[in-house]
Amino acid sequence: MDIDAFDFELPQSLIAQRPLPDRDAARMLVLDRESGDMAHRYFSDIGAFFQAGDCLVLNDTRVLPARLFGEKKETGANIEVLLLNEGNAGEWETLVKPAKRVKLGTEIVFGDGRLTAVCIGFNAHGGRVLRFQYSGIFMEVLDALGTMPLPPYITEQLEEPERYQTVYARKEGSAAAPTAGLHFTEERLDELRAIGVKICYITLHVGLGTFRPVSVERVEDHEMHAEYYEISAETATMLNEAKKTGKGIVACGTTSARTLETIMHTYGEFKRTAGWTDIFIYPGFDFRGVDGLITNFHLPKSTLIMLVSAFAGKEAIMRAYREAVAEQYRFFSFGDAMYIRKGATSV
Repeated sequence: MDIDAFDFELPQSLIAQRPLPDRDAARMLVLDRESGDMAHRYFSDIGAFFQAGDCLVLNDTRVLPARLFGEKKETGANIEVLLLNEGNAGEWETLVKPAKRVKLGTEIVFGDGRLTAVCIGFNAHGGRVLRFQYSGIFMEVLDALGTMPLPPYITEQLEEPERYQTVYARKEGSAAAPTAGLHFTEERLDELRAIGVKICYITLHVGLGTFRPVSVERVEDHEMHAEYYEISAETATMLNEAKKTGKGIVACGTTSARTLETIMHTYGEFKRTAGWTDIFIYPGFDFRGVDGLITNFHLPKSTLIMLVSAFAGKEAIMRAYREAVAEQYRFFSFGDAMYIRKGATSV
């Protein structure tokens, strides 16, 4: 499958640079998986698309202040580091810029020297493995020296860093936010609970696998980078019950969808487990766990637009994206929402 099949024209003006004042004020394009019908709503209407007994699956990962700016000890050259996955104690898989300046043994100093790092290895995707040295607690040092790792297409300063966190974020470990969940407020979640929706939590720490650009011409040649996930026994029980009783399972975000499909394809049911997933979902994929998907509008040629195309059908997604552009929806991390649903009732 050619990567160009997932390309589309997007005016620069539609890339959202800042969050809306109210999280749930975003517009929401509702797409029926079965009929292809579309409707234009607001995220505050989300409760109208759930029934008692349905499960909403949220990724409770929390974004680390994972971007560090330092200097090469030998030359003083500026080095930018993005933390991805923690390995052994004090060791992190990272992306560095400019990578050509960081070789084995290169030492990097951050801030006033409270944090230093040395390059001890390379990874398969052009990154670097760094061993950090510091005094005290690493997360406290990171809070003091790190910044929120906003995507490169966001060029404006984020005044409130918590707006790049979901209201239910609790387990630190991500290099990027699961952005579909940014639209939820505590009031919206309470509204869903009041009508009998079961709120379930999984964790997938967003790393290179989610946002690394696809650089190959054939989709099938792309290799995903592994990301850590976990699911509790409580969540697994609720999801298995929903499957048994014919209730809907709605994944909030592609990270939740990838986690649920990883588990179902591995075990044939939901169960308490944890591990690493490099699942790559593109058209032709057999969805076994997810019935509905809340998501944002994604970059052209990205693995994320491939996932939603697999879920709703490529032609339907590309048509919906053309509609979103024509209707001036806001795109990407701080943009508007899309809800892809089963379609038992009219949108």
